[in-house]
Amino acid sequence: MKIKEIIKVLKLEYDGKDFEINSFATLDKANEKNIVFFDDIKLIEKLKNTKAKVVLTTDKFKKLAPKNSIVLICENPHLSFAILSKYFAKEYFNFDLSPNIDKEAHIGANVQIGSNSTIEKGVTIYPNVTIGQNVHIKKNSIIYPSVVIYGNSKIGSNCILQAGSIIGSDGFGYVHNKLGEHVKIYHNGNVILEDNVEIGANTTIDRAVFGSTIIKAGTKLDNLVQIGHNSELGENCIMVSQSGLSGSTKLGRNVIMGGQSATAGHLSIGDFAVIAARGGVTKTLEGGKTYGGFPLMLQRDWLRKQAKITKITKI
Repeated sequence: MKIKEIIKVLKLEYDGKDFEINSFATLDKANEKNIVFFDDIKLIEKLKNTKAKVVLTTDKFKKLAPKNSIVLICENPHLSFAILSKYFAKEYFNFDLSPNIDKEAHIGANVQIGSNSTIEKGVTIYPNVTIGQNVHIKKNSIIYPSVVIYGNSKIGSNCILQAGSIIGSDGFGYVHNKLGEHVKIYHNGNVILEDNVEIGANTTIDRAVFGSTIIKAGTKLDNLVQIGHNSELGENCIMVSQSGLSGSTKLGRNVIMGGQSATAGHLSIGDFAVIAARGGVTKTLEGGKTYGGFPLMLQRDWLRKQAKITKITKI
């Protein structure tokens, strides 16, 4: 997309040369072909060091951007990003070109596989599965009926995707304008499942805004689990039915989350932590401990608290 087209869409001012912008990116991953936005003072060091060609920000922060970046001043950078994200949106289901299917893969009836996708040896795909373009499914994975895998997803070896699971759907992201209308953020990242991952029936894993939502090797998700965009789950985690992660949550290795437990976004849970059923995580947690309740605390303290409340109620 040309910079002057961007100016026109966002109704901003710019009188320099026209040039091409390939995509949005994060501040720390951007290059001279990318555009970024900035409105969070906590990311100030990343702004100062970004290699992005164009920065969307407010007048307040314009002097903090690198000298090699072109700064476009807007009232609400996050809203400008949301509006512009539509113009960089990727296509995820294209069937014009043939996929690459190993002769020893097993493909059921009514399966659709998108352009340039690769299905390796020993993969079994049951009926009524839809797979988008540029998907790679490695050896011996099993895809059960009615699974949908959006384009650009990567599925490791020996993975199991139970019936009805959705891999790579749009993340839930909106920015509201002055009228209170919700402007959609189009997600252009993907999902990566490493080897030996199992995804339960009707579980959904959202693709990243940019970059990847990652489920690392050996992790097992139960039925009806929700994984928000840009989350990362470490090796051998377990998430039980109806648990969920908000966007950009990071789990260390061997984290266990009980049924109906959930997290707020942009936090981390350390290795070998356990979140008991219905636990609500609102802040970063140290690993190696068992937590429960809401507000969240050590599980033993939560149980003591409940016991005291019961005694008081009886009195």
